[in-house]
Amino acid sequence: MAAVAQIPQGGTYLHTFQRSFTDVPIDESKGNAISTTEFLDAAESLTTMFDLLGSVAFFPVKKDLLGNVQKLRKRQLAAPAESETIQDLVKNEIKSKSHTATEGLVWLVRGLDFTCIALKQNVSDSGEELSNSFRSSYDQTLRTHHSFFVKTIFSKAMIACPYRKDFYAKLGDDNQKVNEELAEYLEALEKIVGILKTFLDSKEAKWK
Repeated sequence: MAAVAQIPQGGTYLHTFQRSFTDVPIDESKGNAISTTEFLDAAESLTTMFDLLGSVAFFPVKKDLLGNVQKLRKRQLAAPAESETIQDLVKNEIKSKSHTATEGLVWLVRGLDFTCIALKQNVSDSGEELSNSFRSSYDQTLRTHHSFFVKTIFSKAMIACPYRKDFYAKLGDDNQKVNEELAEYLEALEKIVGILKTFLDSKEAKWK
């Protein structure tokens, strides 16, 4: 696992992120268009939370998310004028008879959904351990899409979850501030995931 970022004095772990989902522009006038650069920066920043879980078992989970971010960045760099929003990136890639980045977005959104549901469930239930929250979320999101081998990897990761109290202590000294900021962050992430899930279900995002 990578070295864990140092929390600034008086802040929380969320302050170490390069970009938060609360700062990702969404243009409602253009069908909830999501700005590509900020979205990918926020997704990449989120993956550092897996370092806080403190087990090499989470490395494949983090690696998968970062791999899908990279697929989208590669497409953005190849056609920047056609990729200012995630939705435009996908529609223009499909027009070019390719779907590598689009497929990467499908898996990235699934991974973000998995993480969001797990953490929201954990924040809302102060008595629930992380392993239970992640296991429940996995059953709701990723399990049906994974092979037996991948299910085994995720199962090991969830078993390796730290105790709730240890994880939240790593997020900051002020527990109330941590919970408030994390709740706000997850609300923003949930909104973006919902927009992208709806878009990916539309005809515009289908490559076959």
